[in-house]
Amino acid sequence: MTAEAPKSPPFADADALVVALGTRARAAAKRLAAATTGAKAAALRAAARQLRAQAPAILDANARDMAAGAAGGLGPAMLDRLRLDATRLGAIADAVEAVAALPDPVGAEIDRTERPNGLVLSRVRVPLGVVGIIYESRPNVTADAAALGLMAGNAVILRGGSEAAHSNRAIHAALAAGLSESGLPEDAVQLVPTQDRAAVGALLRAQGLIDIIIPRGGKGLVARVQDEARVPVLAHLDGINHLYIDAAADPAQAVELAVNAKMRRTGICGATETILIDRAYPAPLAIVDALVRAGCEVRGDARIAALSPHIARAEAGDWDCEYLDAIVSIATVDGLDGALAHIDAHSSHHTDAIVTEDAATAERFLSAVDSAIVMHNASTQFADGGEFGLGAEIGIATGRLHARGPVALEGLTTYKWLVRGSGQTRP
Repeated sequence: MTAEAPKSPPFADADALVVALGTRARAAAKRLAAATTGAKAAALRAAARQLRAQAPAILDANARDMAAGAAGGLGPAMLDRLRLDATRLGAIADAVEAVAALPDPVGAEIDRTERPNGLVLSRVRVPLGVVGIIYESRPNVTADAAALGLMAGNAVILRGGSEAAHSNRAIHAALAAGLSESGLPEDAVQLVPTQDRAAVGALLRAQGLIDIIIPRGGKGLVARVQDEARVPVLAHLDGINHLYIDAAADPAQAVELAVNAKMRRTGICGATETILIDRAYPAPLAIVDALVRAGCEVRGDARIAALSPHIARAEAGDWDCEYLDAIVSIATVDGLDGALAHIDAHSSHHTDAIVTEDAATAERFLSAVDSAIVMHNASTQFADGGEFGLGAEIGIATGRLHARGPVALEGLTTYKWLVRGSGQTRP
């Protein structure tokens, strides 16, 4: 069930609403594109101060969302994604400040060449313009998206899920206060003021007003965006992530990584959903037992299920399921080739990892797996923009165009060519 959202003002025409939002955003984007690095950083620091100053109001709003979510039947993992406390809100403010301290990508020269005729060509980074972000459940996305969009010189239009509507509005109010304090336009960060689903359709049709749409949520949301959008889409798909335990894995490390990758936070997209164990690995039961002790439900293939009465037999759909819960599927594979075949068939191309002490096997895995993030001897829970030193992220892009992996500042820019001549004419 969906948590009850706060009442939104009535809008008879969702298209007119989005035109109004988009028009203001385009005007703000022009000002942001010309803003100095110092001005953008100052605005983000002011926004972080406002997040801390308005913490009581934000946490009160989040408590209402949590109560509505629990009453509406949201599961533990979804409630964990939704929940804010003083520590988490402090981390959100810290992340906004971290973005302010990052190098400004706008105007950065990507490369420069000189042609035989003397023309000097360079590519420089420029903002995308107006970015529409449609997301579910996680109120931290409101602040992360606003901070990254602004530092990259973009205006953003945010449409959060109804589960976090109170929280999103409170966070947005703090961000707007920071922008106002700093002198940058409040319209640089706008929150769609209604939970009416028609507004999503209007955003997807807003050609000429919105330059790119970034969906962040479940399969249903992403599928709708990809089916209906007339605006370019940068998709953040589900995280069907794999951890492959190679025959040459260190057993203690394999147990530690398996438990952390699955159980540290089960409701995030970087959580491992399937563990693959080489048939030649000597201690599979130790991995299973450690997961069970940590409170994880284990579903295994025939060989794994035979190891313990605590293991349920996996069904065909388990290999393609993003549980976002304390559930993991475990399969036995025939070495690296078997692991690669399973990942190729079932991965969502988000994050996949290998545990092994064999350097050659690790390098082959890193090269062969076609995912946005591929890891060796590390927990998949590190699939996060902050952990990558990017300050924050809009999401993990799993496609192949424009940006891939954690989408942060550079992923929110494009480039233009600059050509400098001295009177050259083309013969």
